[in-house]
Amino acid sequence: EVQLVESGGGLVQPGGSLRLSCAASGLTVSSYRMNWVRQAPGKGLEWVSSISRGVVFTYYADSVKGRFTISRDNAKNTLYLQMNNLKTEDTAVYYCATIANVDGGTWYPGLTNYKYWGQGTQVTVSS
Repeated sequence: EVQLVESGGGLVQPGGSLRLSCAASGLTVSSYRMNWVRQAPGKGLEWVSSISRGVVFTYYADSVKGRFTISRDNAKNTLYLQMNNLKTEDTAVYYCATIANVDGGTWYPGLTNYKYWGQGTQVTVSS
């Protein structure tokens, strides 16, 4: 059984930083493309970032590029999202996710439909 568990969210002031974690079981994070997706209050899902399987390639939404960094720790089988210079617009529930349900599982930047999700962790950026 695949399980993804996010943690690390909380309340932070604009300009602050948080590091989100996604602990995986039932799959090896280095063998799957892993993604961070978020949902702000009253809004739809927004793809945030992706890290490739195997040799690392990373991808970011324009809204977070230069501020967020996706990474993984293979020994801990854990995915991370380092979030710096946070803005109020970053307020959302953040999810880790993998494997698309559409188009034979083909991934593309911006994709929000995945087979496996965590429960999410709340990030609130407010002064």
